[in-house]
Amino acid sequence: MIWPFSRHPIAQAPIDPARLRQAGAGLPWLRGLDSVRLERLNALAARFVSEKTITPVHDLQLNEVQRLRLALLCCLPLLEFGGDGLRGWSELIVYPGAFRVRHQRFDDHGVAHEDVEDLAGEAWERGPVILSWADVRADIAEPFEGYCVAVHEIAHKLDALDGGMDGTPPLPQAWRRQWVSDFQRAFDALCAQVDAGRETAIDPYAGESPEEFFAVCSEYHFSAPALLHAACPAVAAHLARFYGAPPFAH
Repeated sequence: MIWPFSRHPIAQAPIDPARLRQAGAGLPWLRGLDSVRLERLNALAARFVSEKTITPVHDLQLNEVQRLRLALLCCLPLLEFGGDGLRGWSELIVYPGAFRVRHQRFDDHGVAHEDVEDLAGEAWERGPVILSWADVRADIAEPFEGYCVAVHEIAHKLDALDGGMDGTPPLPQAWRRQWVSDFQRAFDALCAQVDAGRETAIDPYAGESPEEFFAVCSEYHFSAPALLHAACPAVAAHLARFYGAPPFAH
């Protein structure tokens, strides 16, 4: 396996440079990118809006700049992986705010239960990415707090590229072995803290599953990298290699 797949994606449709600059100016993460990475991100965003349908729902209206802003955010995790990270799905659905979902689960006795949750984002393994516009805006307003729902959901999409969501995206074999070992050790340590009722350095939601651990740590890589490095140094090192250097530290 060759990784990254495509370091220099080519835009499939021209985008007004002024609109792109306007969209990027509203995203704090972009201020920490050098000119090479910013150019790469712009090309990825152009490919994103060319390939993906962005569908606002429930009377939400998104103008061109807002759509580009969403594309740029969704492409941040692809700076090193490249355009192949966009494979396997075609639509970004955007709700005005948190949206309610119902999921069926089975307990240890095989009895079905329906869980109802209000979510800020969701990524279907073989379907769309869904985001709350209100939560995207909140992340932009407070970019150092450890949250970035767009990054979280795209991390899930990257995770799924090798056939399933398990906390490990497609990687060369040797790197994958070390990744699995280091992530499992950090995940187990976090779960032990949660089970003991102790306060955790990162969002305890990361202890829900290995795939959520990867997605939550991905948010910290972009929005609170110093905190992630202090809490999970081996994980932070893997993510710096996978995503590239964090655009800023706080």
